Amino acid sequence: MSQWWKVGRKIVAIGRNYRDHAKEMNAPVPTEPFWFLKPTTSYIAQGGNIVIPDGIDDIHHEVELGVIIGTKASKITDSEAMKCVAGYCLAFDMTARTWQSAAKKKGLPWTTSKGFDTACPHGPFIPASQIKDINALTLWCSVNGEQKQRGSTSEMIFQIPQLISTVSRIHTLEEGDLLLTGTPEGVGPVRRGDTLTGGIEELGVEISFAVK
Repeated sequence: MSQWWKVGRKIVAIGRNYRDHAKEMNAPVPTEPFWFLKPTTSYIAQGGNIVIPDGIDDIHHEVELGVIIGTKASKITDSEAMKCVAGYCLAFDMTARTWQSAAKKKGLPWTTSKGFDTACPHGPFIPASQIKDINALTLWCSVNGEQKQRGSTSEMIFQIPQLISTVSRIHTLEEGDLLLTGTPEGVGPVRRGDTLTGGIEELGVEISFAVK
């Protein structure tokens, strides 16, 4: 599973799974999980560049813990969910906020704002066995060396077993699929020429991307 992005068929991204992020977006705190899909063409591995689409000047960073599915999961229970997890990764759900805001006003899908090429930069595979407590990881993000986001997975509104179970009732999760679990507060813009860095403090994980 070290190159899951070449195997998986979809990216499932959970929205507003941290209360403070929902508040900073002036959006209601959800009472049940909701999500959107990103195409696998949005993947970009460490060493690649994040490319801002033509026609806009910036995009927003959203650092997230990614769950990598190891075995097929369809209509499973919360108690069964973690058996389907092969590992994890650190990733960004890059967002063309200008496009997203326009889509929201018109009641349209977020596909263009969330699914453009390079909209899902990610780090290496982290085996599930290497993580002692998935609910005690500190995620952080910086732009040009200045920290912008910092939050703990303990602050998730909906924990990972519930996310996997809920999604699996609608979409069959397959080997190599990626589940993005939401972002803590502090999202903001990056522009061409910036360097975006993220990390998982307890694991010593750090990833970095140039923005073009």
